[in-house]
Amino acid sequence: MRFVTAAVLAGVMCAASATAAATYVRAGRLVDVVAGTVLADQLITIDKGRIVSIAPYSTAPTDGAVTDWSRYMVLPGLIDMHVHLADYETSNNVAEPLLHSAAETVLVGALNARKTLNAGFTTVHNVGNYRAYIDIALRDAINAGTVAGPRMNTVGAYLTAPGGGGEVTGLAPDVVVPADMRVGVVTDANDMGIKARNLFQHGADSLKFIATGAVLAIGAEPGQLELTEAEMRAGVAEAVRANSYATAHAHGAEGVKAAIRSVVRSVEHASLIDDEGIALAKAKGVWLVMDIYDGDYIEAVGTRDGWPADYLRKNRETTDIQRMQFTKAVRAGVRMAYGTDAGVYPHGDNAKQFAYMVRYGMTPMAAIQSATVNAAAAPSVGGIWPRQSLSKVVLPTPKPPATTIFTGIGPAAAFRSSRRCMRGNKGSRGGDRPPRLRSGGRGRCYCTWMYSGTGHRRKIASRVVGGLSFFAFVNCFQPVNWTGSRLMSR
Repeated sequence: MRFVTAAVLAGVMCAASATAAATYVRAGRLVDVVAGTVLADQLITIDKGRIVSIAPYSTAPTDGAVTDWSRYMVLPGLIDMHVHLADYETSNNVAEPLLHSAAETVLVGALNARKTLNAGFTTVHNVGNYRAYIDIALRDAINAGTVAGPRMNTVGAYLTAPGGGGEVTGLAPDVVVPADMRVGVVTDANDMGIKARNLFQHGADSLKFIATGAVLAIGAEPGQLELTEAEMRAGVAEAVRANSYATAHAHGAEGVKAAIRSVVRSVEHASLIDDEGIALAKAKGVWLVMDIYDGDYIEAVGTRDGWPADYLRKNRETTDIQRMQFTKAVRAGVRMAYGTDAGVYPHGDNAKQFAYMVRYGMTPMAAIQSATVNAAAAPSVGGIWPRQSLSKVVLPTPKPPATTIFTGIGPAAAFRSSRRCMRGNKGSRGGDRPPRLRSGGRGRCYCTWMYSGTGHRRKIASRVVGGLSFFAFVNCFQPVNWTGSRLMSR
């Protein structure tokens, strides 16, 4: 017999157009990702696009519409801290970025944005594109309601050394790369300041340094430092002047440590981070955004489709050690945020990384928190998802219910496998009925299947209520006592 239960996660809110009157959601289960617990039978009050209160449900309010989600468990829109929406996906052609005009690229970006939103990710940190400013144009179109997509924090262009990991490389020597693909190329600390200032003047929200070589770039080695500490410090200084921050792509151990000493707020990839780097990240409060799903995708699809041998070699040299160091960082208590490097793999498959994060050391709840409350609090999205909005919600602490949807979930079993089946919407458009979920994942929702240790499956879908995004977990197995569940422990 299938048991279906539900809960709504509160505390993470999307800005939306004001509603005329308060609206309400009755939640059968509510995931409090701040506390890492599940609350039973709650009433969420939404006013002017904000959650204003959460309290145990007693009677239905009469002064506004009530959405009955008493059968559902719901999460907020998810956050991916490392995507590349405004570009073409990685292929076997190193010249792929040169084959498309800026107009084509921004249209593809709009498609990628919709795929990401439909995958349940309603906020992203877009950390670079080859053509400068395409991401800024896409962000502005989304904010204006011209196209559908997640809220974007943008960097405008990569800040990279000449011929480095942020350049289009592998071309014949006489091929001229367009100027709009070299906007962020820097030659020294002074040039870094000039180029960083230019990006902010053109609307960038934050900066992205390519501190080391890249896996998916010809002639660049992941362990090789490409930007000096002085250059990165000059960029950070410009970010501070703009009331912003910088993040750094860094695979190599020395690059990671140089970036941290340069006072970046987060380090992307950190594939070859060593124990000293892990300790330094923890001591400085720097966030690690480790894309530990990509390696398997690159190996499978890159080998099948004939990606450059240089790409595949570097991927094999970094995949296993990155996952090992991810486990060490989790155990050490380093701040970890969810980021996937979408664009290396197809946009819309962002949720596949959850399985890997649990496999390599996180609890299922910690993995969810990395893409919700932790990512919301992380500096890299601070400007688009204010931390203060989290603290305004007073969460009740009722006695835990006798049953829960989570059965036998452990670090090595939960999120073992996933495939697309999630749907998201961050804005005020959309229906206020519960998601229509059918066995087998049919219907109009997209789902992510997440397998428990016994092979039971859950589906996820979302719906917008009162301008806020929620996700519903629908569980297809018998309830058991949840006290002590690994999902609920850290």
